[in-house]
Amino acid sequence: MTQILPAAFSPALILIIGGLLAGFLPRALRNLVGLATVVISIVHLLAYGFPGFGEQLLFGERTLSGLDITMIRVDRLSMIFSIAFHIAAMLNVIYGWRHATRLEFSMGLIYAGAAIGGTLAGDLLTLFIYWELAALSSVFIVWAGGGHSAFKAGMRYFVFQVVSGLCLLAGLVMHYASTGSVAFNSFITGSGALADLSPAAVLILVAFAIKAAFPLVHTWLQDSYPKASAVGTVLLSAFTTKMAIYTLARGFAGLDALIVIGCIMTAFPVFFALIENDLRKVLAYSLNNQLGFMVCAIGIGTPLALNGAASHAFVHIIYKALLFMSMGAVLVRTGTTKASELGGLHKSMPWTTVFCIIGAMSISAFPLFSGFVAKSMITLAASEAHLVFAYLVLLFASAGVLEHSGIKIPFFAFFAHDQYAPSITGKPRPAEAPAPMIIAMGLAAFLCIFIGVQPQFLMALQPFEAEYQAYTQAHVVTQMQLLLFAILAFALLVKFKLYPPELPSVNLDVDWLWRVPGRIALMGAVRGTAAVWHKVWWGIRAVVGKSINGLYTTHGPEGGMARSWTVGYTALTTAGVLGVVLLAVFFLN
Repeated sequence: MTQILPAAFSPALILIIGGLLAGFLPRALRNLVGLATVVISIVHLLAYGFPGFGEQLLFGERTLSGLDITMIRVDRLSMIFSIAFHIAAMLNVIYGWRHATRLEFSMGLIYAGAAIGGTLAGDLLTLFIYWELAALSSVFIVWAGGGHSAFKAGMRYFVFQVVSGLCLLAGLVMHYASTGSVAFNSFITGSGALADLSPAAVLILVAFAIKAAFPLVHTWLQDSYPKASAVGTVLLSAFTTKMAIYTLARGFAGLDALIVIGCIMTAFPVFFALIENDLRKVLAYSLNNQLGFMVCAIGIGTPLALNGAASHAFVHIIYKALLFMSMGAVLVRTGTTKASELGGLHKSMPWTTVFCIIGAMSISAFPLFSGFVAKSMITLAASEAHLVFAYLVLLFASAGVLEHSGIKIPFFAFFAHDQYAPSITGKPRPAEAPAPMIIAMGLAAFLCIFIGVQPQFLMALQPFEAEYQAYTQAHVVTQMQLLLFAILAFALLVKFKLYPPELPSVNLDVDWLWRVPGRIALMGAVRGTAAVWHKVWWGIRAVVGKSINGLYTTHGPEGGMARSWTVGYTALTTAGVLGVVLLAVFFLN
């Protein structure tokens, strides 16, 4: 393709500039600007060409204050993520055509541009700039949800993002001090053990871990995403965590600890999602679960596993956006996504129901849907690496995904107890989702099916060379057995009333530690610091006051130094001072 802009001009800047312009335009014009900037950006990206395996193209290379900067690095790993981010940006522009606020629309384009810029960054300094821009733009999207809870959630979200940025900056400085370079390449040395990492690499890993929502630092995701608007949640689901997955794949592929961490990430959200009443929060936990598959694959580190991580990130961006879009449509029409307040919506929202089921089948990895193509790649990589425990955990997590996202989301939102039967509840049935939302969901659903039926198009984007066939008898039979038994388990649990009921409730996660005892400890520390400072300040005031009083006593209008002196005493004092000066000059010379 012909390059329409200078090669050193990043596609990310097109979206960022478009986002800035959109903030000053009326809705009709900013929608057109949004579409145009996404199209121009992806055309500019594809014009770089698609490098071969192991090849990379570098643009925007320069030296800045002694630092070698590479603003754009195009290789197969950065390309597959950048293409996925452009698809997400396009879907979000269409989905928010009528309902995105000026702030959400503007920040959404900037957010997408920051994610693409970070993915294309060839050095840590450029990555840091886009890393922080993504954090800053996304927090406005959380706040755009409106209300005090969204503001507080946004503040907590921002704290996590700032800590991540500080860790990345500190790691960058330490890495430059020890190596003299800020190039962004693999930090793995030796056997791939965590103990072999340098202190700088550990700090950078912590920065990536926070944005990837590792266990114990994951709750910013479940806290903030459901607080955003219907449009904002779809925006948030696509970029931050997948940018972190990209950086992990770039910098820490083959790190053994990631296998264990990934397994934990896939397993624990299953239990939280099953008992959660807010369906958007269920999807947030499900997002955590899906990230675990990618992190585990990065830890395995083989070409097949890394292809699985990249492919899973690609399809996950699409089908997770589809699920969040369907719940967003429900929120727009009903004002809630609480399972205890929904049901029966398939009668008046049939298109949204169908699209949600397609997203559910994709995330559950049914054959002929996109999730199957990518997820089986990761389980196969674990099997080939003889990681039996990891393989079993991934199978359990796959069954759990079906339970909470594949079945629970569409069942309780669109079927189950009919909350909108006029003869029973008296509530009018909500209308179908607005046309732009239907179009966006339709496009995402088409991609979920297209990739599942024609996986060769996704395989052509693979970042590493590895043999893989998605539709083998072993893959299909194993997955279908798993899915059918999971469906049977759900049916039996519901039949015998053993499935966790959908009740209005607040489920505690590890964020309770800093929301309750952590907040008490913080406020105690604040009060203690204030008390100490109060005592120190009054001590300083007392000392300074006494000193001033003493000076006033001797030098004030009534002090001894202010009284009249005789000529003789003055002459004697002057002679003494001169004598001291003469002695000082004599001895110093």
